[in-house]
Amino acid sequence: MPDLNDVGKLPRRIGIDATCWQNNRGYGRHARALLRALARIAPENHYTFLMDAQENLDKLPPRVQVELVRASAPTALAASAQGHRSLGDMWRMSRALSAPNFDLVLFPTIYSFVPVVSRAKKIVMIHDVIADKFPELTLPSRTARLFWDIKVALGRWQADALVTVSEYSRQAIIEHFAIAPERVAVVGEAGDPVFRVLDDPQFTARLTALGIAPDQSLVVYVGGFAPHKNLQTLVAAFAQIAMRAEFANARLVMVGENQNEVFHSYFSTIKNQVDALGIADRVIFTGYLPDDELVVLLNRATVLALPSLMEGFGLPALEAAACGCPVTATTASPLPDLLGAGGLYIAPSDAPGWHDALARVLQSRELRAQMRVAGLAAAQRLTWDAAAQQLRAIINRTSP
Repeated sequence: MPDLNDVGKLPRRIGIDATCWQNNRGYGRHARALLRALARIAPENHYTFLMDAQENLDKLPPRVQVELVRASAPTALAASAQGHRSLGDMWRMSRALSAPNFDLVLFPTIYSFVPVVSRAKKIVMIHDVIADKFPELTLPSRTARLFWDIKVALGRWQADALVTVSEYSRQAIIEHFAIAPERVAVVGEAGDPVFRVLDDPQFTARLTALGIAPDQSLVVYVGGFAPHKNLQTLVAAFAQIAMRAEFANARLVMVGENQNEVFHSYFSTIKNQVDALGIADRVIFTGYLPDDELVVLLNRATVLALPSLMEGFGLPALEAAACGCPVTATTASPLPDLLGAGGLYIAPSDAPGWHDALARVLQSRELRAQMRVAGLAAAQRLTWDAAAQQLRAIINRTSP
């Protein structure tokens, strides 16, 4: 239902950069969930999704207009760690978003930002400052870092409102860029409803073929293989776990694209480390898993591990908690506040701490039960409708 405060106002015409819609990683998952919720809970506005690829158009929200903008390569592929979008593609998208019929232009991520030359108000989302604080770990080439710095500077300069995904990330943005606090607002995240407790989770044929068995204790990682994910620390900690007789049935399951990754990846480094430590028979690399298989894995997992040097939100941890899976996570994130007793939190540089935390969870059925209850309660408090309401309020303030 439209907000009573909006009665009598003309509908806002909102142009949305939806070029990350096809991305399977965090940016794409976030945009799809948030924009679907926004279109549902704020139907008083007219939404135009500007896209540069035709995949997944059948999954768009109802009653939104779609405008396809010609591109030599979709943004989800072109704006990679090793490359950048062509000037022609960026110019065409900039011109489309600069159309005079929009009252407001929304970028769900600064990752795909292009300058907009119009009187429309502009909302730009900056998920985190990972690429800014750890540029060598996320953008390996000087050219990529230069393009990123220019894009982020232009996005901050053009934005009438900046939005991020957590209070942790908000404070990091304010500090790193020396931005006035009132310019940065928070729109939270939530798990997709597919991530839930299943009555009878059974491994699929694919998961079984990978070597995952019901009698194993599973330490699961979900995400990319970028250096800032700090996976060398996790692998080293698990190697110590694997040496202990009481954990003979433990396996480390690493879920994430490891062949055709758009973002910077050091998968080969992690694979070589696993081999060098002699634990290749204890570590399973699944590659990308669709949600219907990932939810089964998280329901059967003993613990999720997220050891990143920094997380703006940490959505895999929330999705795991929603499946009843205990979490061990980096302190350099909002997860201690978001999940509370649903997780154990370790500094990313504390290698012995990671071993101890994993061992504690693997050893104690009682601890796992306590973490499961707390994690489920925390995950249920966060919804995409609540996030969309936060964004709706920012839209109303920015474009009154």
